[in-house]
Amino acid sequence: MNLFIVVSASISLLLAILIASLHLLHPTLYFLTWKKLPHSSSSLVADLIIRNGVIYTSDDSLPFVNSMAVANGRVLRIGNNSFVQAVAGYGTQVLDLEGKVVVPGFIDSHVHFISGGLQMMQVGLRGVKEKEEVIRRIKEAVQSTKPGSWILGGGWNNDLWGGDLPAACWIDDITPNNPVWLSRTDGHMGWANSVALTLAGITNLTDNPRGGTIMRTSGGEPTGLLIDSAMELVASQIPEVSIDDRRDALQKASNLALTRGVTTVVDMGRYYPGMSADLSWEDFTDVYLWTNAMSKMKVRVCLFFPMVTWPRLADLVNKTGHSLSQWVYFGGVKAFADGSLGSNSALFYEPYQDEPDNYGLLVTEPDALLNMTSESDLSGLQVAVHAIGDRANDLILDIYSSVASKNGMRDRRFRIEHAQHLAPGTPSRFGKEGIVASVQPDHLLDDADVAGKKLGDDRAEKESYLFKSLLDSNALVAFGSDWPVADINPLSGIKMAVKRTPPTWNDAWIPSECISFEDAIKGYTISAARASFIDNDLGSLSIGKLADFVILSTDSWKDFAETASASIEATYVSGIRAYP
Repeated sequence: MNLFIVVSASISLLLAILIASLHLLHPTLYFLTWKKLPHSSSSLVADLIIRNGVIYTSDDSLPFVNSMAVANGRVLRIGNNSFVQAVAGYGTQVLDLEGKVVVPGFIDSHVHFISGGLQMMQVGLRGVKEKEEVIRRIKEAVQSTKPGSWILGGGWNNDLWGGDLPAACWIDDITPNNPVWLSRTDGHMGWANSVALTLAGITNLTDNPRGGTIMRTSGGEPTGLLIDSAMELVASQIPEVSIDDRRDALQKASNLALTRGVTTVVDMGRYYPGMSADLSWEDFTDVYLWTNAMSKMKVRVCLFFPMVTWPRLADLVNKTGHSLSQWVYFGGVKAFADGSLGSNSALFYEPYQDEPDNYGLLVTEPDALLNMTSESDLSGLQVAVHAIGDRANDLILDIYSSVASKNGMRDRRFRIEHAQHLAPGTPSRFGKEGIVASVQPDHLLDDADVAGKKLGDDRAEKESYLFKSLLDSNALVAFGSDWPVADINPLSGIKMAVKRTPPTWNDAWIPSECISFEDAIKGYTISAARASFIDNDLGSLSIGKLADFVILSTDSWKDFAETASASIEATYVSGIRAYP
């Protein structure tokens, strides 16, 4: 009996030494080992305890608790105060929430992160409602720009000033010595002045590139507007932004995200139709790799790369796995099927009401999409395709169905980015075929006012932003912003998904598609994590997951659910306060 006690004590001591050693060598390995060893979590001491709050976990097994303990950046315990307090020890910090609501850190499922950071340093035109104000801001930029240097920016939306499309002639007289390039808010149309058109060699004799359009006057002269792949004609002439500026853009973007409660983003890169695929890889190697190596990451990122580069990503994943660290994950590859509604380039079965001969653009040839999707899928990569029009969505669903049938059953989580306009019966296909709908509620802010004009009211109301229909079909619906196309602001997106009432409206747009408050929060948390295969680490405040969470201004879950309104008081990443 005494010998048994001695042996047992010796084994316990060895295990304790092993765990302590792993903690020093690698905190993540330490945590995983702790999870597997047969001992109580009470043997660990919490670094942080938050208590006396309303903590929504996004975990259906235990949706609400009032206390949570964090150790080594992960959730150690959740439950009532006495249960959680049991893991307090010397040095444990305690945060009294005083009744405030806590939710998991938000995951924005679709951003162009470095592009957004760069736009913060350029001419900002989002929300501008007057043509005169647009011209004033460009004129102001000219005054602080050396002759010959590019004036860059974006975010303009012609629908806000009555619909008139801008033209080079609007700004040629104030920009005689500077090329100008300004992208539309949706990123599928760009506005150049005559200097930029000349540098790009665009004349009345220039043919439209495949998947793009050079807009022209009735006499055939370029107006200065380029759609989808035609944008690259000008964009290719712009000097590449310096590494330092791109690294600075990442920091600016991260700081903004944290103020909005966003702790993880799914970055779809700077790649638009026709754009050089190398840019996304340069951002990865020059910016993300460096920032991660220098321990300067502030927000977790899940990266998607242009689908044409799938062999390169497959090779990288084979060598490194699906993540570099707890900060940088590899999501998969992305391609484009069509353009956007605002630029009249989304692909539909029926023509645009305001352009009866226009059905939209097919940006990538279907055979090429099918082949690249199949090869990417065979290599184990997740595939995401941009599709906005009803015809484009059906095209991609058909491709996904064909590839899944050919390549065999597996958990692949094919994604359609945007899925904005769906033909009757299409929502049910998402659920039946296991397709992720990656949607952006705040795009309603722009499209609710214009969809009827472009598609006709009846058509728009039957097929636009069908969030409830998708959820009812058991589809996995993930929410994002498409920043910088729309603001990075999950609380705004949650409210829009629940209420569907743009600022100028008194009633909901298509009220039958309003979703529940908890479904909206899940769209930015656990559903968003599942949509990118990062739900083992993120998406809910569950034991063992990374302790990313947000403290909100409200102390009433009931009021929060009814109004869908609150503000961010603090953002924590790995249990450490990151904002303010």
